Amino acid sequence: MKKHILLISGNPEKKSLSSAILESYANGIDKSKAEVKKIYLGDLKFDPVLWNGYSNLKLEEDLKKSQEAISWADHVVFIFPVWWGSMPALLKGWLDRILLPGFAFKYYKGSPLPERLLKGKTAHIIRTSGSPTIISFIPEILDGLNWRFNILGFNGIRLIKTTHFSGITSSLSQKRREKILQKSKSLAENF
Repeated sequence: MKKHILLISGNPEKKSLSSAILESYANGIDKSKAEVKKIYLGDLKFDPVLWNGYSNLKLEEDLKKSQEAISWADHVVFIFPVWWGSMPALLKGWLDRILLPGFAFKYYKGSPLPERLLKGKTAHIIRTSGSPTIISFIPEILDGLNWRFNILGFNGIRLIKTTHFSGITSSLSQKRREKILQKSKSLAENF
């Protein structure tokens, strides 16, 4: 049975390194062993603000399709730049809007812990940042813990791998870019 792999570019800019990494990763997947779907958040039409908390859960069509893709996936790869120590606002808003009660988790009366409705899925996070590795080390650990326990783990998704490409600036050399893309492809080949 083929695995279902969902690739998500969390960068609002379509022509970004995140999108190039997504494509390289997709190219590294053995198509005989896995089916692939891609989501570029910058292409979606939705309001990223959860205005009324969980009191109004009406979703735009692109968010309904996003939930369908998450349900379909066995493995989800999130690819995004680190801005101000965390994910882009668009990615955070997308997560706020789709990881909803009844879809991602469910509370029962008398229980402080939720039922994790996305249990059995795995995830890989691939981040890029402009900071040198030594500077991005602490925020990367804290953000990784947030993803592992609060974002993914809360809903039952098990984070199995994180990859961080640091020192990414506007003057990124073509040689370094190619190395990053080759590494991204090999991450998929070795999955």
